[in-house]
Amino acid sequence: MKRNKIKRSLLNPSRLFSIIILWLMGWKTRCIPLDLPKYVLIGAPHTSNWDFVIGYMIMTAIGLKLYWVGKHTIFRRPFGWLMNLMGGIPVDRTRSTNFVDQIVMSFQESDKLIVAIAPEGTRGWTEYWKSGFYYIALKAEIPIILGYVDYARKMGGFEKIIIPSGNLPDDQEHISEFYQTITAKFPENFGPVRFRSQE
Repeated sequence: MKRNKIKRSLLNPSRLFSIIILWLMGWKTRCIPLDLPKYVLIGAPHTSNWDFVIGYMIMTAIGLKLYWVGKHTIFRRPFGWLMNLMGGIPVDRTRSTNFVDQIVMSFQESDKLIVAIAPEGTRGWTEYWKSGFYYIALKAEIPIILGYVDYARKMGGFEKIIIPSGNLPDDQEHISEFYQTITAKFPENFGPVRFRSQE
């Protein structure tokens, strides 16, 4: 029974396509055993448009069904329909919204949900990360999974779980330690892992 489930999963066209393309590009996936129904998956570093493409294929190859958060501008024509089809959730950073509470409610109303967020919020160097993902996890009482795309090793996936304690500086330190070992496509654009207060 278990073998049949694995076979059906591997025959999923999207997953099979991602596995083949990553193999052709020389990329490998790596992830810790993860059997959690709900969590926030953060993706970093984010210094290139390729981060999304490779990161999405890595998560698809692993077999995750997830939703992801992106700038509202990429949901415009002509590819907006594709972004929605791929599980995208548009966010307009220029407007004051209760985005965190909306995502928290989605977690509370769902038995299974994975939401991916790129906390840098931009491909350029930034002094601070967006802390919304942290407060989503804290309020929804779910873990944070640290996802990555490492160009030096041509490897991506997730290898660390953070249980938000409410002590932001302490949790920030653990997150920072992890990403210090990861190489961005453009390292000069990968800023420090630190947060402002809730935003």
